[in-house]
Amino acid sequence: MTTMADRPRSTTRGSAAGSDFAELNRRISAAGLLRRRPGYYALRLSLVGAALVYGWGAFFVVGASWWTLVVAAFLAVAFAQTALVAHDLAHRQVFRTNKPSSRAGMIAGNLAIGMSYGYWMDKHTKHHANPNHDDLDPDVGPGVLAWSPDNARGFIGKYQAYLFFPLLTLLGLSLKRDSVRAILNGTVKRRGLEAVLLGVHFVAYVSALLLVLTPLQAIAFFVVHQAIFGVYLGMTFAPNHKGMPHPDGTEDFLRKQVLTSRNVRGGALVDVALGGLNYQIEHHLFPAMPTPNLRKAQPIVRAYCAEIGVPYEMTSLTDSYRQALSHLHEVGADLRAAGR
Repeated sequence: MTTMADRPRSTTRGSAAGSDFAELNRRISAAGLLRRRPGYYALRLSLVGAALVYGWGAFFVVGASWWTLVVAAFLAVAFAQTALVAHDLAHRQVFRTNKPSSRAGMIAGNLAIGMSYGYWMDKHTKHHANPNHDDLDPDVGPGVLAWSPDNARGFIGKYQAYLFFPLLTLLGLSLKRDSVRAILNGTVKRRGLEAVLLGVHFVAYVSALLLVLTPLQAIAFFVVHQAIFGVYLGMTFAPNHKGMPHPDGTEDFLRKQVLTSRNVRGGALVDVALGGLNYQIEHHLFPAMPTPNLRKAQPIVRAYCAEIGVPYEMTSLTDSYRQALSHLHEVGADLRAAGR
């Protein structure tokens, strides 16, 4: 496993490393890239909301037909795009203050897709504070998949690179389970409201399937919808940090964020598909930066990293998955060698 200690340090600047981010922040601010983009988000939220309404409308129009599986696939994409909107709301990219952000986030998360906004926001905040940290980042901590050899166990640990995409089909259900647990444990701030909204989603979702479809169609719809949703959502996050170095605790803010993150090249289609998370380095440095500004910030950040001698990782979408899968395979190497 690669750690930060394996990466080169800056040798081109006489200033203290702690001042490097301040200078980058000054350049980004001067370019006006931290300003809100209300027009963009008004359009994006309208389109995502329309996709949800259209998808559920098509569900009722198609009715008890096997064509409903096409609707299930469409709604899976709409759910994933809604999750990406909730991500931006959590980072206050849309609204400046917490109250409207959390209200819209609970509508998008709890009510629309059945995921606790408060649970996910707490988890994601910890990730941003310590990306790829074995003990502090919940995204790489012990779980079904192991991103560190110390956490690799059993059959899944041995062959997790091959099981990665099949396991993603369960991601949506895993988020729902963890959301319910967080609410029952009282670890979310607005426990009552989140519980009500989550309950409304579950009841409405199950009722729609059982009332409109035959039992077999309802099961098929559920499987297709949740599986594609999980795979799509997992594929938006997998390229960002998986297989990148893990921090050793000596890094300043800029290096901790840049060296643990990976950008993905691509045009407008990749931007839309990944919700701007393909600019992961810029997003981690400036979490509140509106998504459409990340593309503009990218050349500034990359040039600055070259100036101060900090490696800047950017690759293709397919290669990002190759790197992540290679890392998973490497983590399970000792288990395979030992035959355990």
